[in-house]
Amino acid sequence: MPVRQLPEQIVNRIAAGEVVERPASVVKELVENAIDAGASRIDIFTDGGGRRKIAITDDGGGMTAADLALAVERHATSKLDDEDLLQIRTLGFRGEALPSIGSVARLSITTRHKSEPHAWALAVDCGDKSPIVPAALNQGTRVEVADLFHATPARLKFLKTDRTEAEAIREVVRRLAMARPDIAFTLAGEERAPVTWAAALPGAPGQLTRLGDILGADFRSHAIAVRSERDHVVVEGFAAAPALTRANALGQYLFVNGRPVRDKLILGAVRAAYADYLPRDRHPVVALFVTLDPREVDANVHPAKTEVRFRNAGLVRALIIHALKEGLAREGRRTAANDGGATIAAFRPAFAPPRPNLGPMNWDWQRSPSAPVMPHFGGSVPAAAPSPDLGSFGLAESSQAAFDVGTPRADLRLHEQPAAPDLLDRPLGAARTQIHDTYIVAQTRDGLVIVDQHAAHERIVYERLKASLAAHGVQRQILLIPDIVELDEATVETLLARTDELASFGLAIESFGPGAVAVRETPSLLGKIDAAGLLRDLAEHMEEWGEALPLERRLMHVAATMACHGSVRAGRRLKPEEMNALLREMENTPNSGQCNHGRPTYVELKLADVEKLFGRR
Repeated sequence: MPVRQLPEQIVNRIAAGEVVERPASVVKELVENAIDAGASRIDIFTDGGGRRKIAITDDGGGMTAADLALAVERHATSKLDDEDLLQIRTLGFRGEALPSIGSVARLSITTRHKSEPHAWALAVDCGDKSPIVPAALNQGTRVEVADLFHATPARLKFLKTDRTEAEAIREVVRRLAMARPDIAFTLAGEERAPVTWAAALPGAPGQLTRLGDILGADFRSHAIAVRSERDHVVVEGFAAAPALTRANALGQYLFVNGRPVRDKLILGAVRAAYADYLPRDRHPVVALFVTLDPREVDANVHPAKTEVRFRNAGLVRALIIHALKEGLAREGRRTAANDGGATIAAFRPAFAPPRPNLGPMNWDWQRSPSAPVMPHFGGSVPAAAPSPDLGSFGLAESSQAAFDVGTPRADLRLHEQPAAPDLLDRPLGAARTQIHDTYIVAQTRDGLVIVDQHAAHERIVYERLKASLAAHGVQRQILLIPDIVELDEATVETLLARTDELASFGLAIESFGPGAVAVRETPSLLGKIDAAGLLRDLAEHMEEWGEALPLERRLMHVAATMACHGSVRAGRRLKPEEMNALLREMENTPNSGQCNHGRPTYVELKLADVEKLFGRR
């Protein structure tokens, strides 16, 4: 078959295969155009999951008649002042979206520029352009897309249900709304109730308001402000405390120069920053905004512009990790579920007034589940009538069965010693008693604190081990006979390029000819290891994430296990001075809000919370 030039209509449909993947892709391109046009309000309406209709209305700058005629031509754009693709400051720049959409659907554009006496309209039906005609519209632009993919019916078979496509559109709008809190967004359609995100105030407070509106009140209450800057690269945003997690990484929102992206480098940095705070099967919720010179990032590496490439990726990763770790350490005590809200929600009122029609209540305290065990000195105990149904009288003891953990035991020796006034002013207060040989109850000026002694000491020991590793390095064990591991040449090159980083973790390797690596030293903490398996894991992770996390994670896992086994065990009775010493160490230890398994180490109840439990407030 001879080589021939494809018709323009076919070229546009091929381009649409890259740009217009699904209805959500159309919404993304059109909303980005509205943002680039300087809109302060954008309204989105969809029908049939975007297949039947998509309508985007904005109050941006609009277009003149001449610009409108060019806008539906391929590679025509107003967003590049010159041919420099390294100075991209807008969301769109290729000029492919409108002609690609018009080649596979029915597209109509109505727009009015402030210099024009009226609006202009243009329609494109599967690549066939109509003449430009006058129309009625206030300043701005309205774009309607109907019967998406009706020119390529085969594409319709690959779309999901209307509800699924509508949810994908909602996610696209959510991300763009998070990136631009200064713009008001309205999203409506037959598949959902209309939702409006009002324009927020500039700065961090407005940004948090918009994030809270989209991600929920839980994120707003757990949000920690983070920021780090170096060499004109700024990383800022909000990260949820480790008490708020997700089962997947879909709660991690990342923006580069205002563009929503999914970047493996940034996701890996977020995971590394939270490694000491969360279990491996939980993921944090973050919204991070990276701002840098456009010349330092390449946005022209993906057809949908959802991926970017950094010139100095190591700097960006280091700033993200530093910002997150600094914020989490600063707000370390918020990482525990210590606000008392969840604790109060676990309680029910123990008594409610009886209903009038129940008559007298014959209550026998000897039949109560909380009655003390009396010694039996012989004789028979008279049979008693069956105890009444506590639930019918509003008594909630039956619902508290989950809290029945055996006969209560408490060390009350501290009641004879008044708490020192200076200790009451400390963040974790003064120890007053120990219950179940596991939990320390401390008193503060305005409430009480309940500490899990094992979890708290586990974090303390773990942080000591980390500090020792950082100060003295990882102890190595020299192999009597080097372990020769055969790998493919590309994997060997990947490993040898990071020998210094691996050596800092106690793993010394060197080249042993083509396709082989000699392992001469290994971390003594790991004991006997499968060197071949470890090196393969390291190489695979380096290729994907650009870091040696598996080795670091193994070392930290060993350190965490050592901390778990070397800490104060539950069931050990502590002396008063030991309890207070543990509280003081917690106050001086970073990240003491939770143990290294992600569980909270203490719960704090304010006096006001306790008064609520007893109906005093």
